[in-house]
Amino acid sequence: MSRSSVPRRLWRRARGSLWPIPMAGVVLAIGLGVALPALDELLEGEDGRSPLTFAFGGGASAARDVLAAISGSLISVTGLVFSLTVVALQLSSSQYSPRVLQTFVTDRVVQLTLGQLVLTFVYALTVLRTVRTEDGGTTGTAFVPRLSITVAYLLTLGAVVALLLFLGHLARSLRVETMLRDVHDEAMRTYDEELGADPDAPAPTLPTGPATRLAVGSSGFLIDLDDEALARAAADCDAVVLLEPRIGDSVVAGVPVAHVWAAAGTDLHPLRAALGRHLHLAFERTVDRDVSYSLRKVVDIVARALSPGTNDPTTAVHGLGHVSALLGDLAHRPLGPAVTRDADGGTRLVVPQWSLPALLQLGLEEPLQYAEGSPAVLRRVAGVLRELAWRAPSGSLDAELRAWTDRLVAVAGRTADLDAGEVRGWRADVEDALAGRWTPSWPTAAAGTARTLPG
Repeated sequence: MSRSSVPRRLWRRARGSLWPIPMAGVVLAIGLGVALPALDELLEGEDGRSPLTFAFGGGASAARDVLAAISGSLISVTGLVFSLTVVALQLSSSQYSPRVLQTFVTDRVVQLTLGQLVLTFVYALTVLRTVRTEDGGTTGTAFVPRLSITVAYLLTLGAVVALLLFLGHLARSLRVETMLRDVHDEAMRTYDEELGADPDAPAPTLPTGPATRLAVGSSGFLIDLDDEALARAAADCDAVVLLEPRIGDSVVAGVPVAHVWAAAGTDLHPLRAALGRHLHLAFERTVDRDVSYSLRKVVDIVARALSPGTNDPTTAVHGLGHVSALLGDLAHRPLGPAVTRDADGGTRLVVPQWSLPALLQLGLEEPLQYAEGSPAVLRRVAGVLRELAWRAPSGSLDAELRAWTDRLVAVAGRTADLDAGEVRGWRADVEDALAGRWTPSWPTAAAGTARTLPG
C-alpha cells in the first residue's frame, strides 16, 4: 500500500483520534445487545428457565435493577475518566509542551478504557429494553435474558479492571520520563516508515533553466502529499516539479509552493490544480510523515524545563539524552529528498527532506540558548556533541560539531562555577571522538567495594 494512499491516510487519521475505538465499542454493544437476547429466547425452555447453569437466576425485577445499576454507575465512571483525561491533558500541556497532547490522545490505553466503559454502558441499556414482566409487553409473558445479563455482569467486571489499569497508567503517563519515551517511540516509527530509501541513490538532477513558481490557495502545515498523483500530473505536462516546503513546514496561500520546469507555452493549470488537490494541509503538524516533529517535541520539553518559571535542569538533562539518541539514529539514515520518477526513469517530483545539519540545529539551538547559567545542562550538551561525534559517519558532521562546540564554549564562558579546564576538556573530548578515540575516565580513589568471583 502506498504511503500516500487514501486508505492509509484514513488509517492515520483514525489512529490519531480519540473517538474511533469508543465509537466501535458503541456499535459492538448495540450488536451484542440485540443478538444475545435473541439467543436467550432460543435457549429459553417452556418453564422460562435457561439451560445454562451459570446464567443469571433472578426474576424480571432483579434483572431490571441489575442492568439499571450497571448503566447508571458506568455513565458516572465514564464521566470521571473523561474528567481525569482532560486534567491530564491540561497538566501535560502547561508543564511540558502543548504538542505532547497529540501523543496522549493517541494513547491506546486511554482509547481502550473509554471504549470498554462506553461499550458496557450502551450494552446494559440495550439489554434493559428486552426485559419483560408478566404484566408488561405484548405477549403477557415474562422474559429475562439470563445469558445477556450474565455477559453484562462480566463486562462490568472488565470495566472495573480497565478503570484500575487506567488510573495506574494515567499516573505513569504524567511523568516526564514516560512522555519522553512515548515521543521517542513515535519518532522511531516515523523514521522506519519515511527514511527507508536507498542511502546510495544518486542525487536528483534538475533542469538548469528558469522555473515557473506555483502557489496554492490555502494555508496550513503540509502534513502529507500524494507523491504518485503529483508525479503523474507533472508527467502529463512533461514537467519537473520541485516542492518548496518539507513535510511539516508551513504553507501560506499565494506564496510559491513549487518550482516547475516545463517547455515554453505549456499549460500549467492542470498541475496547479493537482497541487491544490494533492498537497494535504492541516492546522497542526502530525508525526506521521514529519521526520522533525518528534525531535521538536523533545526540544520543547527541554526548553520549558529551562524556563525561569519551571527551572528544572534535571528534566532538561534527561530530554537532551533523547535528543542525542534521536540525532545519533538519524545520522545513519538516508536524509536525501524523496524523488518520484516516471516509467522511463525521468525525474518528475522532488520533495525536500530535513538535512542532518538542520536537524542538529533544531536539537541544540534552543537548549544551548537557554542553558546559560546551568552547568549541569551545559555538561550534558557537551556530552551530546561528544556522542554525536562518535556515532556520526566519518566526515559527515565534523565541521558542524566543531562549530557547535565553539558556541558551547562561548556560553560556558559566560556561566559561573565552570572551571576553564573542564570546558577545554569538552573540546578535547569532541575532537577525540571525531578521531575515533574514547578515553576512559579511570577512578583515582581507593576501591570502596571489592568482590571476588566464586570458584
